[in-house]
Amino acid sequence: DVVRLCSKHSWANNLAVLECLQDVREPDNEISSDCNHLLWNYKLNLTTDPKFESVAREVCKSTIAEDAHSQGEVVACLEKGLVKEAEETDPRIQVSDECKKAILRVAELSSDDFHLDRHLYFACRDDRERFCENTQAGEGRVYKCLFNHKFEESMSEKCRDALTTRQKLIAQDYKVSYSLAKSCKSDLKKYRCNVENLPRSREARLSYLLMCLESAVHRGRQVSSECQGEMLDYRRMLMEDFSLSPEIILSCRGEIEHHCSGLHRKGRTLHCLMKVVRGEKGNVGPNCQQALQTLIQETDPGADYRIDRALNEACESVIQTACKHIRSGDPMILSCLMEHLYTEKMVEDCEHRLLELQYFISRDWKLDTVLYRKCQGDASRLCHTHGWNETSELMPPGAVFSCLYRHAYRTEEQGRRLSRECRAEVQRILHQRAMDVKLDPVLQDKCMIDLGKWCSEKTETGQELECLQDHLDDLVSDCRDIVGNLTELESEVSGFQAEVLLGRGVGGILNVFLSAHLDSNLGFNCDPVTLHRIVPRNKYRYTRTSYCVWIIGVSFSGVVIQYQPCCFLFCRVDVVICLSTTVRNDTLQDAKEHRVSLKCRKQLRVEELEMTEDIRLEPELYEACKSDIKNYCQNVPYGNAQIIECLKEIKKQLSTRCHQKVFKLQETEMMDPELDYTLMRVCKQMIKRFCPEADSKNMLQCLKQNKNSEVMDPKCKQMITKRQITQNTDYRLNPVLRKACKADIPKFCQNILNRAKDDTELEGQVISCLKLKYADQRLSPDCEDQIRVIIQESALDYRLDPQLQMHCSDEISSLCAEEAAAQEQTGQVEECLKVNLLKIKTEMCKKEVLNMLKESKADIFVDPVLHTACALDIKHHCAAIPPGRGRQMSCLMEALEDKRVRLQPECKKRLNDRIEMWSYAAKVAPAEGFSDLAMQVMTSPSKNYILSVITVGICVLFLIGLMCGRITKRVTRELKDR
Repeated sequence: DVVRLCSKHSWANNLAVLECLQDVREPDNEISSDCNHLLWNYKLNLTTDPKFESVAREVCKSTIAEDAHSQGEVVACLEKGLVKEAEETDPRIQVSDECKKAILRVAELSSDDFHLDRHLYFACRDDRERFCENTQAGEGRVYKCLFNHKFEESMSEKCRDALTTRQKLIAQDYKVSYSLAKSCKSDLKKYRCNVENLPRSREARLSYLLMCLESAVHRGRQVSSECQGEMLDYRRMLMEDFSLSPEIILSCRGEIEHHCSGLHRKGRTLHCLMKVVRGEKGNVGPNCQQALQTLIQETDPGADYRIDRALNEACESVIQTACKHIRSGDPMILSCLMEHLYTEKMVEDCEHRLLELQYFISRDWKLDTVLYRKCQGDASRLCHTHGWNETSELMPPGAVFSCLYRHAYRTEEQGRRLSRECRAEVQRILHQRAMDVKLDPVLQDKCMIDLGKWCSEKTETGQELECLQDHLDDLVSDCRDIVGNLTELESEVSGFQAEVLLGRGVGGILNVFLSAHLDSNLGFNCDPVTLHRIVPRNKYRYTRTSYCVWIIGVSFSGVVIQYQPCCFLFCRVDVVICLSTTVRNDTLQDAKEHRVSLKCRKQLRVEELEMTEDIRLEPELYEACKSDIKNYCQNVPYGNAQIIECLKEIKKQLSTRCHQKVFKLQETEMMDPELDYTLMRVCKQMIKRFCPEADSKNMLQCLKQNKNSEVMDPKCKQMITKRQITQNTDYRLNPVLRKACKADIPKFCQNILNRAKDDTELEGQVISCLKLKYADQRLSPDCEDQIRVIIQESALDYRLDPQLQMHCSDEISSLCAEEAAAQEQTGQVEECLKVNLLKIKTEMCKKEVLNMLKESKADIFVDPVLHTACALDIKHHCAAIPPGRGRQMSCLMEALEDKRVRLQPECKKRLNDRIEMWSYAAKVAPAEGFSDLAMQVMTSPSKNYILSVITVGICVLFLIGLMCGRITKRVTRELKDR
């Protein structure tokens, strides 16, 4: 293998041969199994080689114990010494270049299998079992899995430290990451990122690799998807943990200790430092600011917001509501967030994280991916810029963008102008930067004195720039020129500043209007609205009445369009509620043609989703529940639908009016689960995995079908169970059941409907009624299918049966407390109640348990304990028998009576228990009439035997009747002849 694969000049160096053989991964050049086995053992033994001891004694004498020269401790100590040296300005002990090279080479050789890094292996054995049990070793997969769980609360500190050391080595030499080196090997060669004449210490650094390949991507070159995926992972890694960047530790040590200590996890320290740089928490040195700017360029979060974990978590709710139309990971997500800055959709934490990041993006035009893509040609032609990964210290922050907007509105006579695409991007950036002076580095630099002098009290959105415009004549010359240019551009960019001021003025109030800049889509897509045209800036005023805003202007004009169901509604909320009710009624009635257009229905969904995110956006619900919120949800924050979720969980304790409103809201959400903000947020990833093609109205149904999958997220599974519990409290909250059983419900459960009140739950009474009719086999096929599913689900989890939970709560807590406390419900509570049937004293509870027994006779699938015990016997003896209508249960009963058939002991025991229960149930709850008696016989597992006995009895009676009739009524011939 060596002769075939490795060049001759490497044969004299064992490490060179190892590297040569390790790099071979092509199927045609695979090494022999014996060589592969020997190679693995050699690498394993290498980590404990005593040749490292001499260096270790000098570098690590204070940390290595007497017995540390085993299990890779020497190599681990040398690695820590190498990492520590890079983080100190004047290192106490310096590791020689040859030693550094050898340490990194050993780390590279252990990069494919974590067993080869003995120190990390022993530190992370338990964590590997906890987090990466199903991850196969090899090709660096276990390393990546552990990196992804590094900041989990249950991760041990010892393992976290070992992983951090490993990541720091990757930052120094990218080849220490097997997956990164393998995935990007061809791309590095293709784009000349492995330049031979550069010192290894530079070209091997992870930051150099990322910058080189990102430059290729930004220039429109093709980089493999595998390599881009690896780059994304390591860019996110650098943003999450500041300690992986030696420059940050060296330059920002004082700032971290003074302002940001204890926040090192999940990117919080970096954002804390960004906040300090923005001047919100103190001052920061120029070296630290430059180190932060360099790190932002290396990680490039402007290209994909998900790289910045702190921003991603803070802005998740805003992205799901305001930016849901944009593909996840698209660079325009950041632009969308900026468009919604200081609006009702924005949350405070997201606002801070966004401005902290945008502060740095605004100081390097290349970090705005869309701007760079559209304007790189213009910038090179007009502003003499360098390549993406090349910087010039002579170029001040923001200079390139200033150059671009100076050329944005030149006339043909004035000379060179921007392309149309670049000009549009410059307009977008100007619009966004008008919201915060700090986002314009040139303006902030030139106008700092004037801002302090004239505008210190103007802190609202857009007020600083407006203040500077008002004091234009009083400003110093440099600041006056900058503000004058912006004011001139403002008039040409269709009043971008006017939008900012208008958004601040009425952004928090629900209104129905159309701006000249298409701020509200509702009016364009829906007929039943009042249309108002907003007049230019400084020519409008607004007055507030209730929850409506009327825009009144000098040249005001408005149109009212009448629509039969919703005419003369002037508040946005009223229109949305009215139209939503119309859509729901049309859906339930299976209308051939919807009265609301498809385009309008799509926009309604957006409006409704935004309203469910914050209860204050639904005035009627908020007013009805204001006192309940104060009493029960006082400490729950607004946003992310948390208040609404709190009200749902304590629904029984709410006031009547609030209860009715919450019920109406749940009815709407169940009709269209996409409007269930909490469900969509918690189950976002599971929807992508299991239901990517599902219609929005079938989303919950799809999630329910996949609820018990092994890969289902526990939080999502818990949320699905909550929604199932809600659905089972009232058939009206289950649209699929309501539609399937629309004929059966009034037929069999009319007495329950007569007692029901509008907007109040029936506590599962209708569903319980349908369950009994299912056991009697009297339901229509569609309804029977739906009830079967409900019975199967509630048989596994007693919480899904509201009647059982209501009537048997005391018995469950006293007789079945241990089963009820189980984290995963598998039908053990129901089985416990059945076993303890004789101990149940409450009549209503006993009735519910007897109903369960009755249901189990109709279908073995609704008795999970019995079905599990007899699964093998069903497969062997009843495979040809279709499920349902008690057929498989009858098959098992016949097999039990047949002495030639040997059932499994557990199945036999469970069946005998069920027979005793059924006989007891028959005594306690005898048939109420002939129809019930006939139905019990027909559904009995011994149906054939009972019918045979009855038939024989009738035949015997008939024969006796014939005989007795001949004897008792004999007639003489004389009487016959008369």
